[in-house]
Amino acid sequence: MKSIQDIRIRFVGAGNMAASLMGGLINKGMTASQMTASDPGQNQRDYIERQFQILTFGDNNAHFGMPDIVIIAVKPQIMKQVLQDVASSIRRTHPLVISVAAGITTDQMAQWLGLDLPIVRAMPNTPALIGQGAIGMFANQLVTKEQLLMTEQVMDAVGTSIWVTEEGNIDAVTALSGSGPAYFFMFMQYLQQAGQKLGLSETNAALLAKKTAIGSALLAERSPESLQQLKDRVTSPNGTTAAALESFTENNIEQVIEQALNAANDRSIALSKEFD
Repeated sequence: MKSIQDIRIRFVGAGNMAASLMGGLINKGMTASQMTASDPGQNQRDYIERQFQILTFGDNNAHFGMPDIVIIAVKPQIMKQVLQDVASSIRRTHPLVISVAAGITTDQMAQWLGLDLPIVRAMPNTPALIGQGAIGMFANQLVTKEQLLMTEQVMDAVGTSIWVTEEGNIDAVTALSGSGPAYFFMFMQYLQQAGQKLGLSETNAALLAKKTAIGSALLAERSPESLQQLKDRVTSPNGTTAAALESFTENNIEQVIEQALNAANDRSIALSKEFD
């Protein structure tokens, strides 16, 4: 299997998610010369070259080379157009294709490329920008064992990755961890606002909300106990925590969260149908 120092990667799309992957890979030992990128935005290309010294191009097919992996890092709405544009280069080189776009299926990608190819759907999230991503992945049947391991090396450079065996599960990953950071940001925002209404300053309320979230997440990650057990350890009978949790329960927070994830899951599925 190729090591991280031997894998050649072409990024098609060089936005925030691509940049986080580039930074993570360089931190893991990959060199700038192993990667190239294309993006229509001159400002973004200038940023990538300045930040990572990676060669960039406005044309998706320019200096394509013979990459082991092509990472398609564009929005779902332009995926069809981009894949059709780069199809001749991908058919010529036959690399592993990794998509980080929500909703678009491996069958749709193969159809737009005009060839059955090894394709992985990966769903990173924005904490990948600081090396703390949670990434779900699905591989079609043409992906080899070596390519599975290469994909893990790439994604583990920016966080923690898991495989799912059913492609439909990627929509659930999108709903849980792909969109999930926004849920926690909203919850922290509401904690801050509620703290301010109780008399705390904006600065102090924001600091307490953020540090409580960070500390709780780290404790949950490092503790062998379940989330239920950790919650119970904070909750004394008839105490302040119990009063807050009772209020959450009375307001059906479990149902609210389930409905939110269902909405995100349904939207991910609907994205693919827009291109049928």
